Amino acid sequence: MTQVVRIIVGSKNPVKVGAAKSALSTLFPEVVIECEGVHAPSLVADQPMTESETQAGAVNRVKYCMENYQADYFLAMEGGVDLFDHGPATFAHIAIAHKQQVSVGRSALLPLPMQVYQALTQGEELGHVMDSMFNTVNIKQQGGAIALLTQGHATRQSIYTQAIILAMAPMLNPEIFSL
Repeated sequence: MTQVVRIIVGSKNPVKVGAAKSALSTLFPEVVIECEGVHAPSLVADQPMTESETQAGAVNRVKYCMENYQADYFLAMEGGVDLFDHGPATFAHIAIAHKQQVSVGRSALLPLPMQVYQALTQGEELGHVMDSMFNTVNIKQQGGAIALLTQGHATRQSIYTQAIILAMAPMLNPEIFSL
């Protein structure tokens, strides 16, 4: 009999759902992964502009999923932007819940051109700015700014998948993380 692991992702964005399924399929190759994306409010701005706001969005989404759905794992990803000492960058925060355990992680940083950051400070969303700059349509549900700025060498999904795998460390090693 094949074991099934049910995952709820706090977004219907196919990139986020795909990253969750890919990460957990990598970690648990012996099980069938059922992955469903649901609308989960972030309770932050559509374009989070700080590290803390971005993290809060991911945590809020995962809490909503835990309160409203039944699953083995709950995952949420929130993309955000911040201005660091080295310049503006985009990243994502990841929140994962399994039983009573919650883990929060973050993806790698992608440097952003200052003109993009300035558009974001005027209220635009990163996906829309990138669509205008690169003449694409709905890039945030495809490779994202990551694919555009790395010339396809990385994608939004590949970066989210890696961040999920890293954030899963406490669930993979509960005996040493519960100390």
